[in-house]
Formats: sequence, C-alpha cells, structure tokens
Amino acid sequence: MGRLQVLVAAGLAAWLAGSAATPAAAADPAFRKWLDGLWPQAQSMGVSRKTFDAATANVEPDLTLPDLDLPGREGAPPRGQAEFVQTPADYIKEANIARLAERGRKLSAEHSRTLAAIEQKFGVPANVLLAIWGRETDFGSERQPKSAITVLATQGFYGRRKDMFRQELLYGLKMLEEGDVKPADMRSSWGGAMGLTQFLPSEYYKYAVDFDGDGKKDIWHSVPDALASAAAQLVGKGWQRGTPWAYEVRVPQGIDCTVGVPDVTRPLGEWLKQGYVLAYGRKPTAAELTEPASLLLPEGTYGPGFLTFKNYYVIKEYNFSDLYVLFVGHLSDRIKDPRPFETSWSKNAQLRTAQVETMQRTLTKLGMYKDKIDGKAGMLTRSALGAYQKANQLKVDCWPTSAVLDDIQRKAARN
Repeated sequence: MGRLQVLVAAGLAAWLAGSAATPAAAADPAFRKWLDGLWPQAQSMGVSRKTFDAATANVEPDLTLPDLDLPGREGAPPRGQAEFVQTPADYIKEANIARLAERGRKLSAEHSRTLAAIEQKFGVPANVLLAIWGRETDFGSERQPKSAITVLATQGFYGRRKDMFRQELLYGLKMLEEGDVKPADMRSSWGGAMGLTQFLPSEYYKYAVDFDGDGKKDIWHSVPDALASAAAQLVGKGWQRGTPWAYEVRVPQGIDCTVGVPDVTRPLGEWLKQGYVLAYGRKPTAAELTEPASLLLPEGTYGPGFLTFKNYYVIKEYNFSDLYVLFVGHLSDRIKDPRPFETSWSKNAQLRTAQVETMQRTLTKLGMYKDKIDGKAGMLTRSALGAYQKANQLKVDCWPTSAVLDDIQRKAARN
C-alpha cells in the first residue's frame, strides 16, 4: 500500500472514532451483512481492504433520513419528509430570494474573472452558476449535516433507489481511497451530495474540474473548481450556450392549461403571436424567437406562467424538481435584475402527498394519466387533471383540490 493510502486509512479511522454518533436504529445484522458484502465490488473498483474496513467499520443506518422504505412500513410515506407538497410560494420565498440575490451580486463582482473564464469555456452564464451555489449550500455557509458514507449506505440498503445509492457508495469509497477528499470533509445532504455545488460521487468522477490549476478537483473548498464542475455537469447534460432557461409570461385569458407539458413545444415567436406576453416587456433576441419552448404553469391557471427552453430541463437534470428549477432560474434572473415575479403566486393550498397519489391512481384507472404514482402534482398530473375537468364540464384550472379529487373518485366509483 502506498503512503497516500496509509494516510487516508489512518485519517478515516481517527475520524470515525471521534465523530459524533449518527441517529441510527438498533444494530441490524442484515444491514451489516449487506455492507460487508460490498467488499468484492469495492475491491474491483480499486478500493483497498484497509480503506474499506476503516470507512465501514462503525457505520450504522441513519433511519431519520427521508425517502426510506423501512421493514414493516413498505409503501408508507417516507419518514422525515414534509407532510404537504410545497407550493411555489412556500418554496420560492421572496425574502430568501432577495437575500441570496444580493449576496450573489457581491460574489459575482468578487469572482468576476473566474466566472468570465468559466463562461467562456463552458458557455454557462455566471448568474446561473451562482444561483446553483446559492440554492445548494447558501454560497458555502451551510455545513452539510451528515456523514456521506452513512447516508449512502443507509439509502443503498433501506432507500427507494437502492441500486443507485449502492453504486454511489462504491464511488464514495473510491474517492476516499484515491484521496480526492479528506475524511472530515466527506459530509453530505440527506441525498448523499457533497461540496459547494452538491455532487454525488459518480457525478464527481464524470464532471469534476480542476479549474484553479492546483492539481486537485476540490469541489469542497475551491470556488473555481466547484463552479466550473457545475458548469461541466450542465454541459454534459445538454446545456445550450446563449439560450435562457425560461421567460416569465403573462398568459392569455381562457388558455387551455392542459398544454402545459414538455411534449407541447412551439417556437417562442409562435407563443407570442398567440397572445403570451413576456413579463416586464422583456425583448427576446431574434435567435430566441425561433427556439422551441414549452409552457409551464406551476399553479395551473393561477400564479405566473413560463415559457421554458431546453436549458430548463438541463437544470432539472441537476436536480429533478420543477420547484428547484424555478428557484434556481428565478434567482439567476434576480442576480441580474432585482425585480420579483411580475405575477404573484396565489394563496392556493396544496393537497397532501397521499391525496395526490389517490388522484393519480384514480385518473390512471379512468385512462387519463399514464405517468408514475409519486404524490407530486407535477406537469403531467396537472395536465391530466385539466383533461378530466374539461371532459366533465368542470372549471378547467389544472390545479388539484379536495373538491375535484372527490369528483374524480365519485366518477371512478360509477365506472
């Protein structure tokens, strides 16, 4: 074993011995057996026995994590997650956006040369990268609360995406073996993502960049490396240079909200000819007018609407959540322009996760919904709901409420 591996293993042992206990279940022999059984796969990825043992010796599952499917509670709502699905107004709080935007403008000036160089190389605007940094770790001020190895191991054994997290755990062990990260820095969110801009281990190996030229791909401490790595990941997922993420729009009266799905695309210019108006009188470029765009109505016919470009879905690949993309996209706009959304979010409440799941299952039974049952009122769920409202002479607003859920269930019971 080389000197680096010896130092890494020694550091791991000291770190694990001195770290605070992670909230865990009572000793679970099945978890321990599974974890020990990963050794052949770790070995095939170049992990030494000493590193493997030091990293996994004292790991106990952290059952406080969300998105787990625990024995005896299979299929139950994941413990630790919010009981309500958040509305855009809940998630994209104006006070938070304003605070982050102000900080983002200061950091834009502070890191102007680095950001310009990253944009020149990758084609991702500085304000987008700053928005991701701000959303992910509050510009590095948030300390990640969890041991990444514990998180990845727990999700790999108890999580709803076991195969994915098992592979991420193996990559995490490889990072420790190769000295890419000090054991004390291997902290993560509940989902196992690390660093200033939150990378899973596999994404680190695909996209991490040494942009400051010090010979290390340090997404934990180096702002140039973290932001360039985020840019490289966006490019790897299809980022289009020179195209915005979206435009906020005022939608025409009486629009058909069921067309607010990714599959319905038209050139931006066509949407504008149909009466959609860019917020604050913004003017698209001639090239943007020919770009395909789709309509996004996060609150159905309530609240602001958006015409989204391919880059919207690229950001969504960074974090698969429409609310996340809206947060990052709007924050990126606010770093350049201090004005808030032109149209305010409504005061609509959101159904509970279980109610949305019931709506999805019932619409599936009626042949009007064909996507996954996940309790999230996303674009396809809202569109299917709108189609049901049209077919049954209800008010068509593509927004899930208890009243329309009751109507859907009565209809299904008669069929």
